[in-house]
Amino acid sequence: MATLTASPRTPTQQQTVHDPTKAFAVIGRNDSSDSSRTSDISAEKLKIKGQKPLRKSLAKQEDEGDYVVDRSVSPNRLKTFLKAFKHIRDLSPQQVDDFMASYEIYNLDWADEEAMVAAFGPDYQQRVGRCLAAYYSVLNHLCSLGDVEKMYIPPLMNKKASVRDNQLLCEESIAREIGLKPGMRVLDLGCGRGRVAAHMTSFSGARVTGINIDANQVAQAKEFNQKCDFSNEFIVRDQNDLPLPFADESFDGFYEIQALSLCKDPSALFKEIYRILKPGSKFLLMDWVSLPAYDPENPLHASLMKRVKPLIGAVGTPTPASFEKALQDAGFTVTRSDIPSIDGLQAGLIDKVDIYFRSVRRLINGLTKVHALPQHFKILFDRLCLDGQAFVEMDNMRLITTTYRIVAEKPLDTSS
Repeated sequence: MATLTASPRTPTQQQTVHDPTKAFAVIGRNDSSDSSRTSDISAEKLKIKGQKPLRKSLAKQEDEGDYVVDRSVSPNRLKTFLKAFKHIRDLSPQQVDDFMASYEIYNLDWADEEAMVAAFGPDYQQRVGRCLAAYYSVLNHLCSLGDVEKMYIPPLMNKKASVRDNQLLCEESIAREIGLKPGMRVLDLGCGRGRVAAHMTSFSGARVTGINIDANQVAQAKEFNQKCDFSNEFIVRDQNDLPLPFADESFDGFYEIQALSLCKDPSALFKEIYRILKPGSKFLLMDWVSLPAYDPENPLHASLMKRVKPLIGAVGTPTPASFEKALQDAGFTVTRSDIPSIDGLQAGLIDKVDIYFRSVRRLINGLTKVHALPQHFKILFDRLCLDGQAFVEMDNMRLITTTYRIVAEKPLDTSS
């Protein structure tokens, strides 16, 4: 059994917040359904001993709104906020410029190689990689000021759950779908800060190996998981740099959450995943796709897409069919292909996140106007908050989703 040691903050500790940061406290969570319980538990300092799962079937829902979720390794929100705030405050002008310039890649698409070469030259893949690194080195800290530290908006698993609890419910459903058990080794593609990996280990007992293009996030993932006493490992790696640095049949499972929008060649990547998975292992992707209702010749659809792709960080524009074909060509058997959200929509959660960040943006604009914050705060948040409602509109129109789920399995007999 894991040992939990809780050390709640004292009133004295709470008063140490500096004035500019403290101003953010006036912005309440728009996601009020479970905010008090989440804040109380997340504010505790939790020490996890060992690799065994802390819970069994914690995400069981008896009916809508009645759920239990494992928050045992949820980060301290205030500490995370302050750390992100300080990092953003101390960004150099060059880092800000590189982040803003990185958005140029989202006007293009992996599928149009001619346009990529025309814009960035024959080494366009390296240029895109550098842009992505600059983008995520700043974006992960901006997201950490709200409920999307994990940098993804989850499917709507429970209408009464907060955004963060819907993330946890989603992650636990992934662990069950791919059959994670104590001692298994699983690959997390696009692992971010390692918060999902820590939750997977806490919930299932599996050991996670994470890869990510951003060295800063990998460093944070290592630090966080070490504090949890987990032996998870994390490496800096561009998913487009193949082959992956792992031996044949060395993993018991694979998952990724909204990372494949950065993948240049899903077919090649899936063949690599097939190589490193053991026979009988399961593969799960939960990612961004354009849906059948999307018509690129429709001016409204095309206009919305042009606004949304930079917002969600999408270079490619995959479809469920293109992912399924790539998996089948790699040798996998597709066993599930669907949208796990209630009613197939996540617009309600997108809207909550958008409202929160627009509220933060208004406060930041006021603080930068009176020179209480560096001017680059306004520049970054103006960009971050651009086109959130276009995302909501496309989801409501069922033109896209960022939570399409495909489960596949590597056959036990791979001799054919």
